[in-house]
Amino acid sequence: MTLAALGPYALVRRLGRGGMAEVWLATAHGASGFERAVAVKTLVPELRGEVALERALIHEARLAGRLHHRNLVAVLGLGLDDGVYYVVLEYVDGGDLATLTHDRRLPLPLVLLVIEELAQGLAYVHGVRDDRGLPLALVHRDVSPSNVLVSRAGEVKLADFGLAKATALADRTGGVRKGKHAYMSPEQLLGEPLTPASDQFALGVTLLELATGARPFDGDTPLATMDNVRAGRLPPLDAVPADVAMIARRALAGEPAARFPSMESLRLAIATARRARPPVAMADLAAWL
Repeated sequence: MTLAALGPYALVRRLGRGGMAEVWLATAHGASGFERAVAVKTLVPELRGEVALERALIHEARLAGRLHHRNLVAVLGLGLDDGVYYVVLEYVDGGDLATLTHDRRLPLPLVLLVIEELAQGLAYVHGVRDDRGLPLALVHRDVSPSNVLVSRAGEVKLADFGLAKATALADRTGGVRKGKHAYMSPEQLLGEPLTPASDQFALGVTLLELATGARPFDGDTPLATMDNVRAGRLPPLDAVPADVAMIARRALAGEPAARFPSMESLRLAIATARRARPPVAMADLAAWL
């Protein structure tokens, strides 16, 4: 089925597609010529009608709809049109960091700005509580440059709480996307219960990738990459300053208990490293973009 619209949203163009879901740029129309650009996420056509996956999409939308933070892509709604479930998301006019840094590097002060912004958003996620005040124990599980959006105004927003990891059916559609093993913590690769420390590990990988242009655990094959992660085979970090290397090593410790005690603790360490360098702000990130 080819879609031209979903509910009140006219689909403009596809922004991206993964193994299980695709995201479209769409336009919402209202009275007196009102228009608003949004992003609309649906299951890929061949998986629509899969009840378990539709439930996962609904669960993701309901969960993410509770979250309100400037460093997270906002979920604006959930709809159903002619049997097709769709999630309405904030549209970030810019690009993802994997694409933006493919052929050029971010200066280190801007790298640290991005990481501090992400740590701030993740600290919020990890601390979210339900209506009774009980911790929801949320873990993003998929922190990587491809899920970091930077707007033309220099805003940094973490996207995609992820459909594939919300369901055991992920393996049916190709499992983990190429390259994603490089961001997984040892405990995630072992299938153990995850804590916020796993997001911290992925943020540490992202820090080094943005700072050096290479993922620290990459091997010649996915199996080699996973072996490097499990064995903690970090390459020499001579390409980054000592204070940044120290932060990365701690965030990438093999044992979760050896990492920073919280995402906020990591954020404070990044903030200290930023103060030792020329000050930068969102306007500088926007200028780089």
